[in-house]
Amino acid sequence: MLTDIATGWTECAPLLVREQTVLITALAELRKLLPFPLLGFDTDNDSVFMNESVHEYCLRDNIELTRCRPYRKNDQAFVEQKNGAIVRKIVGYRGFEGLRATRELAKLYSSMRLFVNFFQPSFKLKEKHRDGAKVIKRYHRPATLFQRLLDDPRTPEDTCLWLKAMYLTLEDFLSGLRIAWRGGEVKPTARSKPAAKRERRRPDPLLAVTAELEEWFEAEPWRTSRELLERLQVKCPGVYPDGLIRTVQRRMKIWRSTQANALVFGPFADAARQTESIEVGQ
Repeated sequence: MLTDIATGWTECAPLLVREQTVLITALAELRKLLPFPLLGFDTDNDSVFMNESVHEYCLRDNIELTRCRPYRKNDQAFVEQKNGAIVRKIVGYRGFEGLRATRELAKLYSSMRLFVNFFQPSFKLKEKHRDGAKVIKRYHRPATLFQRLLDDPRTPEDTCLWLKAMYLTLEDFLSGLRIAWRGGEVKPTARSKPAAKRERRRPDPLLAVTAELEEWFEAEPWRTSRELLERLQVKCPGVYPDGLIRTVQRRMKIWRSTQANALVFGPFADAARQTESIEVGQ
């Protein structure tokens, strides 16, 4: 979850696994949906954030990376507040696992972001002071995150026009919520495979059976690389030794990553393309 401290603008994305490369991919997709540039990234002390990959990503894109104090979970009060008021209120407290659950969460978040950011009003803390043991808080008048972003003097004029144009396209959004579940599944977006880091130095020992291995994986994605190799050894005795286990593991890692990205980020890629089309139309 990404939450802007100034306006409260919130974007969510499910993570199939808590892994740094998946996090970077999710962050890159969410940045396409933000109506403003990402200048800073403040996280907790989780290892999925505190690693070299995230540090290099922020350094490359001129994003200031900061973290909370050790053993101080309440440093992330802005995110935890939205996590309870938005995600937990809609999704619940149950933990979901697997590709199917991730796909459904991605579809839910792609629609939920429109309702939360454009239609749901919220309070914003104006001031807070302590009188003895009593803490007194005062709030601004409730406003939607969309309206709060328009009222911010730091928001550029072209961004305001773009947001208003998007808001006009959402007139049928609220009326369609009751029947939105009938819309069917969104097909995953086709993604090109990442380029190899280096050229192969020896002939591919699995070249003749790669397509067949991938078919086995797609039919039974819960199988391990050892099980696929043993099945291949039974079919072709004496051809594929046990030493190929690392090669099979690398292939399955690529297939799992491709499948997970397509399932998770399909709806978000569609939302990003819709955003770009509105901007071009202006």
